[in-house]
Amino acid sequence: MLKKYSYEDLVELCKGVLIASGCNQFSTDAVAEGLCEASLRGVDSHGIRLLPHYLNSLKEGRKNGNPDFGLTYKYPSVARLNADNAVGLAAGRFAIIEAMKLADEYGVSAISVHNSSHPAAMASTALTAARKGYLVFAFTNADALVLSENGTRPFFGTNPVCFAAPRRNEEPFCLDMAVSKMPWNKVLLAKNTGDKLPDGYVADSDGLETNDPVEARSLFPAGEYKGFGLAAMVEVMCGVFAGGPIGRELKAMYNAPMDQGRDLSQMYIVMKCDASVSESLFLDRMSDLTQMVRNEPAKEGKKVMMPNDPQINNAKERDKNGVPLDEVTISLLSEAAESFGLSMPQAIK
Repeated sequence: MLKKYSYEDLVELCKGVLIASGCNQFSTDAVAEGLCEASLRGVDSHGIRLLPHYLNSLKEGRKNGNPDFGLTYKYPSVARLNADNAVGLAAGRFAIIEAMKLADEYGVSAISVHNSSHPAAMASTALTAARKGYLVFAFTNADALVLSENGTRPFFGTNPVCFAAPRRNEEPFCLDMAVSKMPWNKVLLAKNTGDKLPDGYVADSDGLETNDPVEARSLFPAGEYKGFGLAAMVEVMCGVFAGGPIGRELKAMYNAPMDQGRDLSQMYIVMKCDASVSESLFLDRMSDLTQMVRNEPAKEGKKVMMPNDPQINNAKERDKNGVPLDEVTISLLSEAAESFGLSMPQAIK
């Protein structure tokens, strides 16, 4: 059974337990706001349900709540960030802030991140820059979960691809997608809720299709070879470019020792929206594109939507009526709060 909680209360809860766990203010704000925004937008698999895992990994030493970020440069607008085992959302926020500064000067910038951890929803980082007028590409590699083309086991991770761009007087355009048919965290969420998975989304230990989240061991790539190819592209952009572990070298999120960093890699590419045409013309054409798509003929009872439209609608509805949480997540959050002498907020429904 789901219960609903105020978005503001969840942000306050997250910040309270993260500070109590020893995180500095920068990491606390980045992680709490990133996780809760994902839940607000309806991306529950990458939202506040991850907080108990993050707290445990902070406690056991996998993640560093007080990282000493280090930037090195070979070219003026390209940098490599040593994230010092930071929580991925904190590393991403630090990288995107630096990338915006460089883009202001050079028009385009790229920050390669290594020695990082799980960055949650990439949109939570990319949108912070898109709302300020930047175009953003964001990628991360991940441990092997996507069934290889013609293979019996996974090699690449879900390796998300995210792109965000500003719009006038509304939330940015944003595409944030795993290269698999679904992210692994949705499988874990289905274990919590007892739901069966759709046919054709996950495979068992033999690489055969199953819809039982308990039997799931790997994910089918989106578009078969195309999803597999995108996963390989992201691995080049992240692990290879950053000089970090790749493919099956990466430690698993849940099964690897919690006292060891995972050394994930990310890549953030940021462009000023006026780098090619004026900002006004760019925003005008983004409005034109958005309305043209939304006005396309739709099936009965449906609407043609741009990427991010469902998440924008979710955010409006959940901001008004509350963010739904499942019983397992509520129990884990309550335990975490109590361990720091804090209280779980009251459900509003």
